Amino acid sequence: MQLQQLRYFTAVAETRHFTRAARREHVAQPSLSQQIRSLERELGAELFHRARGHISLTDAGEALLPLARRILADTETARREVLEVAQLRRGRVRLGAPPSLCASLVPDVLRTYKDSYPGVDLVVHESGSQDLVRVLAAGELDLALVITPLQGQAPALTTVELLREELVVISSPDGPPPVPGGRIRVGDLQGRPMVMFRHGYDLRELTLAACREAGFEPVFSVEGGEMDAVIGFVRAGLGVAVVPSMVAERSGLRATPFAAPGPHRTVSVAHRGDVSPPRAARELQRILLSRAGRVDVGATP
Repeated sequence: MQLQQLRYFTAVAETRHFTRAARREHVAQPSLSQQIRSLERELGAELFHRARGHISLTDAGEALLPLARRILADTETARREVLEVAQLRRGRVRLGAPPSLCASLVPDVLRTYKDSYPGVDLVVHESGSQDLVRVLAAGELDLALVITPLQGQAPALTTVELLREELVVISSPDGPPPVPGGRIRVGDLQGRPMVMFRHGYDLRELTLAACREAGFEPVFSVEGGEMDAVIGFVRAGLGVAVVPSMVAERSGLRATPFAAPGPHRTVSVAHRGDVSPPRAARELQRILLSRAGRVDVGATP
């Protein structure tokens, strides 16, 4: 009994037609019929009632069909498992991440991954969380680091919480601190010139939401920048900005934490809910989760 014979038998059983089954299996109809007859001889029983214009399963065919489907499914599972093992020696993983994490968590994770799987190519798509959700849903990424809960009409994604990160206010070290003392309240930002991220950045939405909850609209001195541009504008003294604590630690700027309870963001690793990521991507997710558990994401003192 050959796997090819079982595939042809299952195709005929499901289509109830030899010609349509042959077309589905991309084989000539006489060849398919010959394989079915050979299978019947090996089993010693007819599998189909062959009436003009009508094909139906015999009792033997009904008994074989679930077994054939199981054998074919197990074969496909074995093929995928072997392929995925090979993919840890070669292949590609596509990861999306916000710029703030590309400058902090992601480099260490990718270095750890490449040390273990040097043959796997890594492709990083850097963008805001809302943009990443759209790209991930379109199937152009295997994994993405996104801010949860997802905003608006989010597609069906599976998310696993990675870390919760406090937000802080950064300002130029050449000027006075934004407030005397150690911590700032959201209300202290009222009327103060701020550097604001472009539309599509989760940090923009988080900052706007925090200010509006405090009862005011922020004043923008400059808006529309990416992470590096925002840090540069703040360093030039054009205003203050709200950024994650990991970014503040690497910026060289003054970081002022918020008084509790201050704003924060939750970062999750996401993939499409209807597609299981390849094994190489699942291994990257494991390293992300492991690494995030060792990252200090508290506010800067």
